Amino acid sequence: MNVTRSRSRALRRSLIAGTSGLAIALSVGAVAASAQTAPQEPSTTVDEVVVTGFRASLNAALDIKRNETGFVDAIVAEDIADFPDLNLAEAIQRVPGVAIDRDAGEGRSITVRGLSSDFTRTRINGMEAQATTGATDSSGGANRGRGFDFNVFASELFNSIKVRKTAAAETEEGSLGATVDLQAARPFDYRGFAAAASIQGGYNDLSEQWNPRGAFLISNTFNDGMFGALMSIAYSERDLIEEGFSSVRWVNAMGTGGSGGFCSPLGVATQNPSNSSSTGSSAANCATGVARPANTAANVNAYNIANQANVYIPRLPRYGRLTHHQERTGVTGAFQFRPSDATTINLDVLYSKLNSTRQEDFLEALSFSRNAAAGGQTQIHVLDAAVDNNMLVYGLFNNVDVRSESRFDQLTTKFTQVSLSADHQFTDRLRGSFYAGQATSNYNNPIQTTVTLDRQNVQGYSFDFRGNGNTPVINYGFNVADPANWAWRDVSLGTGITAVPRSEIRIRPNGVDTKFTGLQGDLEFDLAEGWTLKGGINYKTYLSESYEFRRTDETVVPTLPGGVTVANISNLLSGFGSGLSYGGDTGWVRPDLGAIASLFNIYCNCNTGVAGGDFTLTSITNGNARGGNRTIEETDLAYYLQADFDLVLGGMPVRGNLGVRQVNTRLYAEGYSSTGGGTLVYGNNEYDDTLPSLNVAIEPIEDVIVRFGVAKVMARPQIGNTLAGTNYLVPTTSLSTTGPNFTASIGNVNLEPFRATTYDVGVEWYFGDGGLLSFAYFYKDIDTYIQIIRQDLEYQQLTALNPSAFAPAYCTGVCSSTTIFQLTSAVNTEGGPLKGFEISYQQPFTFLPGFLSNFGVQANYTKVESEIDYCNDALCATYVTNDLINLSPTSYNGTLYYETDRFSARVSAAFREEYLQNVPGRNNNLVEGKMDTMNIDASATFKLTDEVTLTFEGLNLTDEENHQWVGDDSRQSTSVYHHTGRQFYFGARYKF
Repeated sequence: MNVTRSRSRALRRSLIAGTSGLAIALSVGAVAASAQTAPQEPSTTVDEVVVTGFRASLNAALDIKRNETGFVDAIVAEDIADFPDLNLAEAIQRVPGVAIDRDAGEGRSITVRGLSSDFTRTRINGMEAQATTGATDSSGGANRGRGFDFNVFASELFNSIKVRKTAAAETEEGSLGATVDLQAARPFDYRGFAAAASIQGGYNDLSEQWNPRGAFLISNTFNDGMFGALMSIAYSERDLIEEGFSSVRWVNAMGTGGSGGFCSPLGVATQNPSNSSSTGSSAANCATGVARPANTAANVNAYNIANQANVYIPRLPRYGRLTHHQERTGVTGAFQFRPSDATTINLDVLYSKLNSTRQEDFLEALSFSRNAAAGGQTQIHVLDAAVDNNMLVYGLFNNVDVRSESRFDQLTTKFTQVSLSADHQFTDRLRGSFYAGQATSNYNNPIQTTVTLDRQNVQGYSFDFRGNGNTPVINYGFNVADPANWAWRDVSLGTGITAVPRSEIRIRPNGVDTKFTGLQGDLEFDLAEGWTLKGGINYKTYLSESYEFRRTDETVVPTLPGGVTVANISNLLSGFGSGLSYGGDTGWVRPDLGAIASLFNIYCNCNTGVAGGDFTLTSITNGNARGGNRTIEETDLAYYLQADFDLVLGGMPVRGNLGVRQVNTRLYAEGYSSTGGGTLVYGNNEYDDTLPSLNVAIEPIEDVIVRFGVAKVMARPQIGNTLAGTNYLVPTTSLSTTGPNFTASIGNVNLEPFRATTYDVGVEWYFGDGGLLSFAYFYKDIDTYIQIIRQDLEYQQLTALNPSAFAPAYCTGVCSSTTIFQLTSAVNTEGGPLKGFEISYQQPFTFLPGFLSNFGVQANYTKVESEIDYCNDALCATYVTNDLINLSPTSYNGTLYYETDRFSARVSAAFREEYLQNVPGRNNNLVEGKMDTMNIDASATFKLTDEVTLTFEGLNLTDEENHQWVGDDSRQSTSVYHHTGRQFYFGARYKF
């Protein structure tokens, strides 16, 4: 990526990296590793691994890695129900090549070797599954794609994680990045009775709130180990505040794709806006009732500085507070039956529920993102301006509309998985296994309500980014904490240009339901000494359904009843700005959602009979909600043949596998297009893939393993991308003609999957007691890629592109044939190469004298680069080469730890270099990206007795910011700059 990198905290990070050995924790634990292995992929088995403590858990994970044929990294819990990281994503980031994305201060999704969650499959107890939940808009919103949201689960529910980075014929297809195996505990993992409990109190230094977190596990075996039963439960709460600045991207001040430019002073040669009877613009007026600025030298100079096509302005400059509350409950049940030494039957049940609420309060300037019809940018007078690096970094303005916006979300995810597996030894040479299961994830956002208060045409509004490009000084031009200065702009104002902005009540319930059903059968036959033939068949179905409802017109609200004022429907947000380099308002008036809901009965799903009081919710017939209603059904049938070998050649142990997997994918997609008020559209696609693979592990000298892997792999197309506002697969068109943002999209059910040929080679040296030094090089030749094409077209050009979907009759009101729409679509492109390497180092310092022998380190470093050819226009006549989306060129993490029989402590660091989020970017930006992060965590335990251990965890100790930007190779304009504070946990564990 050629984008200039921000290194404002480089010195701090260098010092941290130096003192911690660039280190981060693999938090891990106690279990029988082989009992967790997915039935279709048995590896070297061990009857029982008793693991306690961090160092022992590292050794157990090292044994798993060493005994695998392919490239595998593992994490094992430190003890019974003791996965110390806050959630699973934050545990997996300790693995080489893995980086994570966060939402609300905790890990949500992962990227493996530069490939995002859409390219990574996740299996729970051996079965592919998907968990989806919601997030802030800047973090991707509701997951309507194929990615896995790890924050749905409590980490205490699992006792091992494997990240498989290379493919084998026996491994289910669908991943270009990795297959992640999450395994919950089973009763045969322990000898007889086992139980443990933990309780913690969590404190966040920004929200200043305390919350509980606890876990309990009990397990036992009966009838001489013939039958076993296990149950675990975990519960936690989180209350935190997220504060900072955001701009909802930047856009060019003038020209195509912008909002029409600023209002020119009287007599300026090229008048802007031009004369319009609908808005009232003329030689004397910017709009009805808004005179043009005087023709003074200062006004003309400021206008000429700001009103340029190559000058970018913040669309919605705003400060905001997001208040999060989460309750996470998880339960596992496992039952095992071993009627004979030849047969084992497993029944696994997993349930998780994530309840959360989020309130978002923003104080924002509307006008910079709104066009003339919406009373926006074309009414603004520029009184003073400064431009730096093509950004309007300072401006003093008149006629700016200011808004106080409050949004409240209630969100629930319920995940349930039931699976039955069995393995049986038919003869000394023939073995078989069977698997059947179903996993469902139900994400429901029943309340998503936004209400606004507004002030029209503020005089003396200013923003100033010159002192700090991330937290500008904003002067709103009035006392934002006084309710008398705000208005409830209701239906009585009419619909003319003088009525805007109108206050809004948006009600948008939505949800996503996904279901995986899987069946698998496998056979193994020992052909001869050192040779095993494997074969199997896998059948699975995938269903993803999403829905959304909205009001027909969200910008029409009822008049306040007599005697009711803004003071009665608002309250004061206070104490804003702690921990920010911020000198602005620490509080402002915000809408009281509860009072407004009660006053107008907004949740009745009815027409209340008063003007502006139609709160009926519609979906398919509602052009703004229609795109959220879609169904994807997939049926996958695969079979494979694989030969495993374990030989000695030339005095060297050589093991590996060679095989081929054949898979057929059938896809059905349906949704609703804009024609006819919601026309059902559907499509089918079918494709076949032949996926050969080879993995070899050679031990040329003792304790040194050389690995090699080559395979053809595929990943099925994404379903949608909320962050990019794009529908991939559903063959629908969407159209938004009401403004202020005019958008259109076209889906493509005929997309081919991502396809690539992968090559891996590595060397691993296992030394001493728990030491490892390894190097792995990987190369992925991505020859089929899917990208978003985004272009700005006049409506008449859309009509020419698709006359039925974009008929002239659908462009009414503020829409005209020359209105600029942003059209998005997805197409297959040629892709390009992705390559990189990983270096891992792990060693306990047992060779040092005295207390120094209790120290140890674990560290890894990953470097990745890609050259993806992106279409630069609708016909793909020209291309631009850039990094793969979500790929961080550099990432590293490490842990420095100290451990004795009674006391253990460690400090961990995880660095992820900045990366691209969208190519091309929205609003005429070349790209969108996210700045690099360095997260520092620490933990300690002290064993009071053999049963009782005191615990401490500190997370995000440097209060790292979520910093997103838009721009190009030389300009990085801040779009999000939020922080969530530091998190601390104090508690105790009891082991029975």
